[in-house]
Amino acid sequence: MFGCLVAGRLVQAAPQQVAEDKFVFDLPDYENINHVVVFMLGTIPFPDGMGGSVYFCYPDQTGMAVWQLLGFVTNEKPSAIFKISGLKSGKGSQHPFGAMNLPQTPTVAQIGISVELLENLAQQTPVASAAVSSVDSFTEFTQKMLDNFYNFASSFAVTQAQMTPNPSEAFIPANVVLKWYENFQRRLTQNPLFWKT
Repeated sequence: MFGCLVAGRLVQAAPQQVAEDKFVFDLPDYENINHVVVFMLGTIPFPDGMGGSVYFCYPDQTGMAVWQLLGFVTNEKPSAIFKISGLKSGKGSQHPFGAMNLPQTPTVAQIGISVELLENLAQQTPVASAAVSSVDSFTEFTQKMLDNFYNFASSFAVTQAQMTPNPSEAFIPANVVLKWYENFQRRLTQNPLFWKT
């Protein structure tokens, strides 16, 4: 019913069923994993009104299991990408895996999927840092480049009283740079590929 994918590794398509409505995937060497994809295989849909909450479990320093809610998958949203690299030092949350005695070893984490009512899924709050940014890397780079350029150019701003006349040097008013920055930012938000036209 479910699959789990980590970049550079084979797809896992056979989770361990630990209860009638609960499944887990082992993630060996989890310290070197940044993102995990959880997806439905398309062979068996959820029953009507049901979905799956997705949890990340890792052993803390004492070997105790720490469970954190990542998000969910449903028939309407059959796959999701979760960032787990920043979760390894966070706090645990309530989880439906209870006191199940799932084996924990220091280098193996787990992805748990609990089949639940959709109305219960809607009331759950995933850990915020598990959400993967929907902004592509080019847009993110461009935004950071704009910020860096504006901050750099602004660091040289002087008032007219501070300017010393120099006929060989051109001056650009800071408000012109700010106007360009705001225009570029607006156009990037509307269409990240506007610069290709």
